[in-house]
Amino acid sequence: MKLNIIATVLLAFSVSTFAVDYPVLSHTSPENVGFDIKKLGKLDTWVTNQVQAGYSGMNILIIKDNKIVLQKAWGEAKKYDGSRLMAVPIHATTSTMYDLASNTKMYATNFALQKLVYEGKIDVNDLVSKHISGFGDTPEDNIKGKSTLRISDILHHVAGFPADPQYPNKNVAGKLFSQDKSTTLEMIKHTPLQYRPGTQHIYSDVDYMILGFIIESVTGKPLDQYVENNIYKPLGLKHTVFNPLEKGFTQQQIAATELNGNTRDGVITFPNIRTETVWGQVHDEKAWYSMGGVSGHAGLFSDTSDIAVLMQVMLNGGGYGNVKLFDKKTVDEFTGSSKEDATFGLGWRVNGNASMTPTFGVLASSKTYGHTGWTGTLTAIDPINHMAIVILGNRPHSPVADPKSNPNVFVSGLLPAATYGWIVDQIYGALK
Repeated sequence: MKLNIIATVLLAFSVSTFAVDYPVLSHTSPENVGFDIKKLGKLDTWVTNQVQAGYSGMNILIIKDNKIVLQKAWGEAKKYDGSRLMAVPIHATTSTMYDLASNTKMYATNFALQKLVYEGKIDVNDLVSKHISGFGDTPEDNIKGKSTLRISDILHHVAGFPADPQYPNKNVAGKLFSQDKSTTLEMIKHTPLQYRPGTQHIYSDVDYMILGFIIESVTGKPLDQYVENNIYKPLGLKHTVFNPLEKGFTQQQIAATELNGNTRDGVITFPNIRTETVWGQVHDEKAWYSMGGVSGHAGLFSDTSDIAVLMQVMLNGGGYGNVKLFDKKTVDEFTGSSKEDATFGLGWRVNGNASMTPTFGVLASSKTYGHTGWTGTLTAIDPINHMAIVILGNRPHSPVADPKSNPNVFVSGLLPAATYGWIVDQIYGALK
């Protein structure tokens, strides 16, 4: 009897002593964590001026020392119907959901991979062919190397794939044309390598489309179901989903993007192209037309409150509250610089040299990592200063400046000097 009591006491002691929850976020004023409120106010004024000059909308959130110290929205979530300005636009709020574009790569695909690696279900040195049947070299390939590609090669963007084969655009994709998910996987297998793997770093959406298929192969679940049920719901996130209009959200909760579908105001066309304002559907063409809205490279929607939790998970070394997704060793492995290029981690971009200044500015630590997204999104996570920044926006919700000369430059684009790095520097510069 005494032994049982002693065992019970020891068990209770061990649980209370060693079961430590991860930090969770709370709100405080910027001054309480060392910011100069007047200097932060200059950033506020500058963003306001950009919106008045035509920029569509933006949300910024700052974390410092486990505290949310700034969360603000500017501009409109939707101000155009096609090319026509709305008489009553929909204002952006701090709960507006945005198309994350390539930040999907980090907060869906990388988070899933980090969890699966931690659980021992995937090794970054696994061959891609281990998880995708039929993936490999063929006799007609001019450049070979697919048969020996590892997951780490894909994550480092040294796998040899072109940046964007444009699978849904028949005029560009040719024999690789696909507007069906299962067909897209076969087209990826047949996509010719552009360079011998390991000889260059070329950032490619194809890499992350492959990684999404690997996650589905390992888990036996569609990518959206896996991350939503195994990552976002346990963390208590309620606004981070793929295909939000199919999951209970309304357009009014979401920022709109391109005005006239994917036509760049009429200069691009291909089968089934959208022509109405993109609102609540992923903008990315490959994700929407070729992958049904769910892809490893794009398709995720979220708001700054939810992204704040995901950034805090990384700062915490893999968990939040009583939820553990992975460990610090895994975080360090994925966010460390590669030997070949200091700016590439395993998927994450790292502030490894001056080439990343347009992304991370000049004041963030060299260990800062994060990612950008084409729709106007940035995340920057600085483990040295225990700080993180998320910028969400709808940059392409604006007329194209000159569709024929460059269909990817929008009238509402920020002023030339206004890069993500400039905004990040204003935030760091406000620290006392």
